Amino acid sequence: MPDPQPRRVRIAIADDHQIFRDGLRRLLESEPGFEVVSEAADGIDAIRLARDFHPDVLLLDVAMPRMGGVEALASLKGEPPRIILLTAAIEPSDLLKAIQLGARGVVMKESATRLLIDGIHRVMDGKYIIGADVADDLAQAVKQVGAERARPYKLTARELEIVSAIAEGQSNRQIAERLSISLQTVKHHLTSIFDKTGASNRLELALLAIRQGVVSD
Repeated sequence: MPDPQPRRVRIAIADDHQIFRDGLRRLLESEPGFEVVSEAADGIDAIRLARDFHPDVLLLDVAMPRMGGVEALASLKGEPPRIILLTAAIEPSDLLKAIQLGARGVVMKESATRLLIDGIHRVMDGKYIIGADVADDLAQAVKQVGAERARPYKLTARELEIVSAIAEGQSNRQIAERLSISLQTVKHHLTSIFDKTGASNRLELALLAIRQGVVSD
């Protein structure tokens, strides 16, 4: 039986450093099925190439001249492609804003190449990619802005409390203590929450909650 053909993924890169773009292009195109279709050196050109070339994934640098990645992301809100932010550093507030605006992931530039490649595949599957080195910043940002609750997915009031606590990075035991309920009850609610939202793990649930307004500023 022949091996299945690798999934074809058309990728655009927006970064103001030519050497970084060249190296990233070579690394990405070494992955079967990946094709870099266009490049940009600032946020304004990134918006144009996203609309002209229709890539599947746009790798968007946060700090660029004329317009940064978060501002470009705001201009592309609600439009394809799937956007992954690449950054050497990002403020927790910008990280939270990027997820709210529709970014599918944030990857630090010093991360291993495999993390980015695997992340692109995850994003193509409709999931999120958040490097471990920025996950704590996301939880901290949620704590800073507070929680404003909505009722998507027909979550109960108790389930909303648990989702909010997860977005703040709390463990099951911490949630049980916070809400004065048993650990088994927390697990029971989590099963219901995962079923209702379709999230497959706690990180995806936290990101989904931010995107959908269960946790927002």
